[in-house]
Amino acid sequence: MWIFLTPAYDRVIAGGTQAVMRAFESPKVTRLRPAEDNFVTVDRADFDPRSKRPGIPIRDLTFNIALLTALFAASKRTFSDRNIGGFLVALVLLAATHVFGAICEVMAIYVAKLGMWSTVHYTDFERNVWGVLNHFYRLVLMYAFAFALWWVFRDAAAEPSAKKKKRVSESQSRRVSRKS
Repeated sequence: MWIFLTPAYDRVIAGGTQAVMRAFESPKVTRLRPAEDNFVTVDRADFDPRSKRPGIPIRDLTFNIALLTALFAASKRTFSDRNIGGFLVALVLLAATHVFGAICEVMAIYVAKLGMWSTVHYTDFERNVWGVLNHFYRLVLMYAFAFALWWVFRDAAAEPSAKKKKRVSESQSRRVSRKS
C-alpha cells in the first residue's frame, strides 16, 4: 500500500521542504520538483541551465512510516480511539521529521556533491555539519523518531502494568504447584 501512496506523499514532503528552505534562503533559489522516477529533483535558480540536476529519493527518507504503523498495530487494542488518535498525531509529527530529513539530504548535496560550487559556497565546518546530520538522520534518527513517537503516543492503557504482570505470573505459578 505504501508503494502506491508514496508518490503523493513525496510531493507533500518536497513541497514542505522547499517552503522551509526558501524561508531561510536569501535569495530564494531552491526548487524541489518530483520526477517520474520516484526521485525529487533538486534545482536552484543559480545553477547553469546546462548542468545536470541531482535527485534525492524521498522514499528512502520516509520508510519509517512502515515501522511506526507496525508498532501501533502491535498494540493489544489496535483499533481503540486512543491508539488510532495517537497514531494520527504521531504521523503528523513524523511528517515534520521527514521534512527535516529531506532538508539534510538537500544540504548534503549542496555542501559536498557539487564540486567547486560546494567548495566556494560552504566552509569545511558547514560541510561537516550537514554531512554528519544527513548520515545521523539516515542511520539513527529515522528509527529513533519512529520509536519515540510510538512510545509517547501509544495507548499505554493497553499494556499490562508491572503489578498486573506480577499477579498473573504468581497465579500461574500457584496453578502449576497445585497440579504437582
